[in-house]
Order: sequence, then C-alpha cells, then structure tokens
Amino acid sequence: MKAEIVAVGTELLLGQIVNTNAQYLSRQLAGMGIDVYYQTVVGDNIERIKETLKLSCSRADIIVLTGGLGPTQDDITKDALAEFIGTSLHIDRMAMDNIDRFFMDRGKEMTENNKRQALAIDGGTPLPNETGLAVGNAVTHEGTHYIVLPGPPRELMPMFEQQAMPWLMQHVLTNELPLYSKMLKFAGIGESALDDRLSDLISTQTDPTIALYAKEGEVTVRISTKAPSEGEAMEKLNELEVQIKSIVPEHMYASEDVPIEQVIVDMMADRGWTLSAAESCTGGLVMETLTSIPGSAKMLLGGIVCYTNQIKHKLINVPQQLLEGEDAPGAVSPEVAEVLAEQIRMVTDSDFGLSVTGVAGPGHAERKPVGLVYIGLSERGKKTEVHELHFKGNREMIRIRATKALLYRLWRRLTAVQPQ
Repeated sequence: MKAEIVAVGTELLLGQIVNTNAQYLSRQLAGMGIDVYYQTVVGDNIERIKETLKLSCSRADIIVLTGGLGPTQDDITKDALAEFIGTSLHIDRMAMDNIDRFFMDRGKEMTENNKRQALAIDGGTPLPNETGLAVGNAVTHEGTHYIVLPGPPRELMPMFEQQAMPWLMQHVLTNELPLYSKMLKFAGIGESALDDRLSDLISTQTDPTIALYAKEGEVTVRISTKAPSEGEAMEKLNELEVQIKSIVPEHMYASEDVPIEQVIVDMMADRGWTLSAAESCTGGLVMETLTSIPGSAKMLLGGIVCYTNQIKHKLINVPQQLLEGEDAPGAVSPEVAEVLAEQIRMVTDSDFGLSVTGVAGPGHAERKPVGLVYIGLSERGKKTEVHELHFKGNREMIRIRATKALLYRLWRRLTAVQPQ
C-alpha cells in the first residue's frame, strides 16, 4: 500500500513555517506498513491543488492532505478535493455544535466564516477535532483513499491517531502486514565508511531491509520488516542486529534511537562514576551536551571553559612553558590536552577528566590549521590517552564534531571498564 502526503499552504512554500507534519505522518504511516513514496507541497489555489491530486492519485493508494481547513477564504482544501472527486460539501452537525459551544462558552459572537470549519465531504466520514474547530475527513473515491487533516500539529496529531488511523485500519488495511523497525546507533564512523563496512549485508538485503541516515557525529541504521506480529518481527530484526554488530562492534553504541550522550550519562550514573571537563575550542559544548540529558547531575561534577592561555594556567595549572615561548608546543597540542584532562580530573576529584583544545576557525591559530583538534581522556589510576583529530567544515561544525568525537572516545573507554 502506497501513500503520498500533500501539504497545502502557501506559507510552506514561502518558508514561513516548517513542514514538521510530513515527518510525523511518514513515521506513523510507516509504522502501519504503508510506504510513503512522495511528499508534496502546494499553495492555496484550487486549480493547483486539483492538479496535484490528479498526479498523486496516479501513484498512490492513500493521499493524506494537511492544512487549509480553517475559516478564511484561502482555506480551500476540502473545496478542492470535493471538486476533484465530483461531489459536494455539507455542514457536519456535530462539528457545527462544537463550534457553537466554543464561541458561547467564551461569550463571543461567531462570524459567518467559521461555519467553513464544519464543512464535510458528501459520502465521506467526518473526523472529529478534539483540540480545535476544523473537522477532518476520510473518503474513498474510485479506489483511492483520501484523509484530510488540519495543519496545526496539536490538532493534526491527535486527529490522526484517534480518528484517521482507526479508519484506515477498518476500511483500507484489512490485509496489510504492519511494519516493525529498530534503530541502531553508531558513532566514531562516517556514513560512507559504515556503508562500506556493511556493503555485503546491504547488497543482499531483501527482508529485513537496511537504511542509513547520517547526522553530525552519528549515524543511524534503521532495520525494518513486515510481519504478522511483533514477536515474529523482532526475531528477524534481532538476528540482523547481531550480524551488524559483529561487523562494527567498536562503533555501535545503542540499539534504540538515543544520542551517545544519553548512553554515557545513564551508564555513568548507574555505576556511580563521575566526570569533569576542560574545554577550549568547544566553548562549553561538551558540558552543554551532557547536561541536556536528564540525570546528568548524578555524574557530571562540573568543568571549566579555558579559552585563553591565562585561564588554562591560572585555573587548571597548565605549565606556562607548554603554552608560550619559542619552544612551547602551544595551547593546541597533545601535551596541553593531556595536562588539561589530568588536571581537571584532579581539581574536581572526578573519576574521569575530559579535555578538548583546537582550532575551530575561521582563521589559523599558533600557525596551526583550522580543524586541528586534540582531545584528552584521563581516568583515575590509568594512563591518559590523547587523540589528534582533523575536521573539515565551518566553526560550528568543527565544535560539534569535536564534541561528538570526544564523547565517542569516552564511550569506548567506559565500555572497556568493568563495573566494580
């Protein structure tokens, strides 16, 4: 079963709002075993909407329209659909009663145009709006199924889950198998490198399927299958997960859709381990990333943004001869990264100390290139490790990539340590 999402609204084309509904609906439909092959955006024009519907129904079994159900003259989605399938609109009594109560309860006079929000398509099923006024619709015409939803996400989401999904299950998906997926998360490896490592599995995939998605510092692998039950699906997905993990065990940090910082916070909090950080070029982004996770107060003792040599020396005791002088390695060096990690750990009396120092740009520093970064990881009672990294991108990208690289190295160290 194939679906297309058609978002109606000139404001979307002008970039005034972001079409988050398409992402939400694609996920929901995929979970029902419905493949979304196209997403379309069209402005508030009846003829263009009808042209879009003509194309959409030639390539999809289910068309989900969003937006254009309000009271104004440019809210014409239902008008366009009714014209396209050759039917009429009528006032839905329940929706009209809901609108009347809304204005009565607030002691306001209802303007005539608000009645448009109660319009329903003849021969279809009205979809009540539990959080707004505009009624939705579900209708089948010549084998194509149309779902009409409001644009505001706070109205669209509950209407889809409470009204549209049951309608689809009852009238459309009588023989469809649901789609089940697992998200596998990877760090310390790029999308192309991971694709290469998994190439044999990907090239021979039939069921389950494998898909890669990249974001800064992380890669997600979605494995999916259709099955009569969740138990049967998980059996197939778990088998594939084991195969994938055996190929890249040093990079797969989770089998659910969570960021690496959450895995780190949960692991350290559970084991009673503590952490501190000394940051130069990332400017506090490491600590910001960790503190965005609930429960980080149990493991993160604190840190220092030591942006200047003066602060590195005064607050974290980095020797002056490492920072400045003709023979000094300089602030951007493995020597300074090592001292920063060790000193911040000792100053805060934490189990682990992190450090990052580098050149984020836009210009060179200490005659060293943009993108050169050193990260340090100190652990109580063990030798400190330092890694030299080279990143490309703008200032913000380098900061993010350095942060994620440091967290990846911390995760590698944590998973190598056995709980006491």
